[in-house]
Amino acid sequence: MKYRLVKDVINLVERFENESIVDKDAPVGIEDFIAWVVENNTELPQKNPQWEGKENGRSPESALSTLLVQLNRYAKSYSKSAIAGSDFSTQEEFIYLINLRAFGGMSKMQLIQRNIHEKPYGIQIINRLLAQGWIEQADSLADKRSKIISITEAGNLALERQMAKIRQATSVVSGNLSTSEKMELIHLLNKLVDFHQPIYEQNLGTNQLLEVAYHNHLIDSN
Repeated sequence: MKYRLVKDVINLVERFENESIVDKDAPVGIEDFIAWVVENNTELPQKNPQWEGKENGRSPESALSTLLVQLNRYAKSYSKSAIAGSDFSTQEEFIYLINLRAFGGMSKMQLIQRNIHEKPYGIQIINRLLAQGWIEQADSLADKRSKIISITEAGNLALERQMAKIRQATSVVSGNLSTSEKMELIHLLNKLVDFHQPIYEQNLGTNQLLEVAYHNHLIDSN
């Protein structure tokens, strides 16, 4: 019997102990080891996935961009089905309500930016929610020029009526991924969000956005 795998695992554990443990007497669990492996897996065999057009030289960046767009459209179609027959007009309406319920009251611009929308479109959504009586606004104590938006009891009830279907939609979107695959995907998507968020927060115009994102954030970080 060959013990190459066992030796490799022992060597990996040794690296883990040498590189990651500051307090040698601190208790360490398997979760700590797994997290370390995920963060330091550059020496592990890398998967070599296939994608449409790869054999013709299509780049992984092109494939990734297309896949993200496709997944967004699939998610929107499930969300549209989840609100069919309800008082909701768009998925953005219940997403705004979910954000308000989860994070509490916030200004209009905070709510719009949290959902990565342009101001005119976000204001339209907020106005529809106000018309439905699902949110209310009050003067901000910190800035009298600003309004704080909060979810109302009617908004909570509207959410609850659709929440079962909304949960079904979110479950379907994650498809047949295993728990570990979901955790890995969340980690990678969070990494992408962390890259794009500071660019978005600069509120760059359309003519500047690509140039700044590409040269100032992508090229300079490599």
